[in-house]
Amino acid sequence: MEAKEPQITHNPVLQRYYAAWESRLGYRLLMGGTRHFGYHPLGTIWPLPLSAALRRMEDHLYQLLELPAGSKILDAGCGNCHVALRFARKGLRVQGIDIVANHVQWAKQEIKAQKMENMVSARVADYHHLDWVPDMSFDGVCTMETFVHAREPEQVLSEFFRILKPGGSIAMHEYWHLDDDELPPGTPTDLIESIKRIDRESAMPTDRRLRKGVLQQMFMDQGFVVVVEKDLSRNIAPTLLLFYVLGYIPYLIICFFGLQAWFVNTEAGVQGYRGLKRHLWGYSAVKAKKPLRKFDDFEEDVRSRRNEDRQPPSMRPRPS
Repeated sequence: MEAKEPQITHNPVLQRYYAAWESRLGYRLLMGGTRHFGYHPLGTIWPLPLSAALRRMEDHLYQLLELPAGSKILDAGCGNCHVALRFARKGLRVQGIDIVANHVQWAKQEIKAQKMENMVSARVADYHHLDWVPDMSFDGVCTMETFVHAREPEQVLSEFFRILKPGGSIAMHEYWHLDDDELPPGTPTDLIESIKRIDRESAMPTDRRLRKGVLQQMFMDQGFVVVVEKDLSRNIAPTLLLFYVLGYIPYLIICFFGLQAWFVNTEAGVQGYRGLKRHLWGYSAVKAKKPLRKFDDFEEDVRSRRNEDRQPPSMRPRPS
C-alpha cells in the first residue's frame, strides 16, 4: 500500500512571495539562503559578519528546545534546512517540512552536499495537515519565523500537540506586534499601512493576531505548558539596521513610483526597522512542553490540588 501523500493547503500568496525575484535574490545574496534574523549580543552596533549572527540565532533556538542528542524533531517550515543542519551537527535527528517545493529541493541538495542524510530529511508537507505523522512520534517541534504564515494557527498547534511525545518540547522564534488600538498617539500613518501591507504581501495572517501574550495563550489552549518566553527584539535590531541602511535609497525610489507591493522585502527592511525602534512590533522566543500525562488528567490534578489548598488542614487528605 502506497504511503498517503501529505495534504497541502492552497496558498498562492505565500508561493508568489517566495517565488518573487526580490525574495530569491535578497535571501541568497544577503543571507546565504537563510530566512531568519540574526542574533546579536546586547550592545552590538556593527551587524557583520551576518553569517555568525544567523548561526547564533539557530543556536538560541536549539538551546531553547533543550533536548538530548538523538532526539527526533520536526522543523516546520524548514526552508533550505540551514536550521535543521545546524541542529543535526549537535546530535539531533531532524525531519524538515516546507510547502514550497523549491525550498525542499534546495534543502535536499544541502543535506547531500554535507553528507547528513542519516540525520536530516526534507519533504514537501504542510504543518496544517500532519495526518501522515503518527501520534507521539517526535521529541520536539520548532519553527523559525514560519508560524506567522499559518492560516489556521490553532489547527497547527493541535497537530503539533498530537505528534509530540508526552514531555516533548516545542520552541518558536516568532514576531509579535501591537494591535491598532494599542498604537501610541502620533504613530505615522505610512508606517501603520506598511506593516499591514508587509503582512498581507508576505502571507503572514497569523502575525496580525500575535499581540504580546497571544502565542503563549494559544499554546495553553491546546494543552501545552509554557515554560519560557523571552523578548529578543533588541537582539535582532542590528540585522534590521543593516537592512535599513541597504534599503533606504531604493525604498524612496520604490515609494515614488508606488511599487511597495512589488518590493515587500525592501519595505520590510526599512519600515520594519522604524517600527521596531518605536516598539510597534517585536521578536519573541517561546518554549512550551506537552504534559507527561493527558491534559485532562493534568488539569484535573491542578484543580484537585487547588481545592485541597482551600480546605482547612483538618479536612485535607492525609498522605498514606
